[in-house]
Amino acid sequence: MKICAIGLRGIPDIMGGIESHCQQLYPRMVKNDVSVTVIARSPYVEQKNYMFEGVQVISVWTLKHKFLETFMHTFFAIIYARIFVHPDVIHLHAIGPALFTPLARLLGMKVVVTHHGADYDRQKWNGFAKFILKAGEKMGVFYGNKMFVVGKTLTARLKQQFPNHADKIEYIPNGMLPSFSGDISSDFLPKELGLIHHQYVLAVGRLVPEKGFHDLVNAYKTADSKLKLVIVGDADHQDDYSISLRKESSEDITFAGRRSGNELKALYKHARVFVLPSYHEGLPIVALEAISAGTNVLLSDIAPNVDIEAPIDSYFPVGDTISLSSKITNVESLSLEMNQNEFLQKFNWDVIAQSTQKFITQLFENKGK
Repeated sequence: MKICAIGLRGIPDIMGGIESHCQQLYPRMVKNDVSVTVIARSPYVEQKNYMFEGVQVISVWTLKHKFLETFMHTFFAIIYARIFVHPDVIHLHAIGPALFTPLARLLGMKVVVTHHGADYDRQKWNGFAKFILKAGEKMGVFYGNKMFVVGKTLTARLKQQFPNHADKIEYIPNGMLPSFSGDISSDFLPKELGLIHHQYVLAVGRLVPEKGFHDLVNAYKTADSKLKLVIVGDADHQDDYSISLRKESSEDITFAGRRSGNELKALYKHARVFVLPSYHEGLPIVALEAISAGTNVLLSDIAPNVDIEAPIDSYFPVGDTISLSSKITNVESLSLEMNQNEFLQKFNWDVIAQSTQKFITQLFENKGK
């Protein structure tokens, strides 16, 4: 069985929840005798054609543009896949690329869509863009052979919204890595940041408005805390928001850029608390990674974060900087402890890969619709 994945920027170690999802999913499927080709976006990968843990990655050109990039690349990638890859199944990631589900079906390919979150809720999109994304969601549901959804609440909503297609909508979450749960010395903390074990608040993600880092900075500045604030991540496209956010950098507020490997693991492991103040998520991999590392978390109360089922004290009303400031101030008195082993089993990438492969195999064997 040959799968062609489209919709992600590329793998490995490219920032983004979808990219992290695919980096964990496909190497596991390859080990089970599945052929996987990822069509990456040219601005994000250096090589034209390479292998990553058994997964073939092919770069196809697209314009690096905040609004046009995804749609342009998906169109080119589907045409490329039909002519050169000849997959049994196209695996589209996110509802923007899902807009092209009918095209892939017209070209004779079966299509699976993974719905990574209600992207039309993102603050950066105007009314027209939101309309297009909602249309992509409908195209994925109506014309896809199967739809996987990473959020439990979103899965239920889609089944209710599209009852005639409910049987092909499946909840398959993102996962967390057991490797983050291992012991890792604070010696791996980036030396230039001058961090000390349990003496900093950590946030990880792209510097975009929907991640809510502006709220975190404002809350931190009014909190009575001796902890430093470290924000790990960058923006794909430098804009007024990311530039203004970085201007908040100070002796106590550090923007650490992109980190990976042992540095990232150590940053998670030795943080006093991890904060995700986002307005929009699918199922936040960064929060799962923090929990996997055994780090306490503070999360905005949007549905995808609530789906994680962290302790009540972990949640604060989205956008409420006063509540978040209070939680940072009083972090020592909050009840934030979780059953780490239980969460590792619940969001296990091996199980997720097996479930994904099972449903796609059914399509390959003409058992699916």
